[in-house]
Amino acid sequence: MKSQENQQPNVKFMVAALHEAKKALMKDEVPVGAVVVHEGKIIARAHNLREQKQSFHAHAEFLAMLKASQKIGSWRLEDCDVYVTLEPCPMCAGAMIQARVKNLYYATKDTKAGGVDSVVKLLDIPFNHQIHVESGMMEQESKSLIQSFFKKLREKK
Repeated sequence: MKSQENQQPNVKFMVAALHEAKKALMKDEVPVGAVVVHEGKIIARAHNLREQKQSFHAHAEFLAMLKASQKIGSWRLEDCDVYVTLEPCPMCAGAMIQARVKNLYYATKDTKAGGVDSVVKLLDIPFNHQIHVESGMMEQESKSLIQSFFKKLREKK
């Protein structure tokens, strides 16, 4: 799980991911946001759009990685870091392995569907590419957003 050339996570990138999560919230989507960073700059931003797009793969980090690939003209995101407000699911964690993402920084765990540390530890499996992972940055902010979203959803029903 640990790569050789790790860099320190940057809070400003997680703040940008949280901003994306708030955009999702405004659209009645689960408030998850992500950014992809290359050479110290954000090259792609996205937020959950599963309901709007009616697509199972429209997760924030998946969409951000697609945009990043288009931006750099390659499916390989070897020198890219992903900042996401919620622990990636197995689909997104697998996509990160396939894309060769360098570092993953996520804010809060997903105890029901997490594919990195919670339900499945996909990135601990010795695939041909290993991703450095750190969690907990701005955890409470992200967790509060998600909890308030689902509380509001339950109250509607």
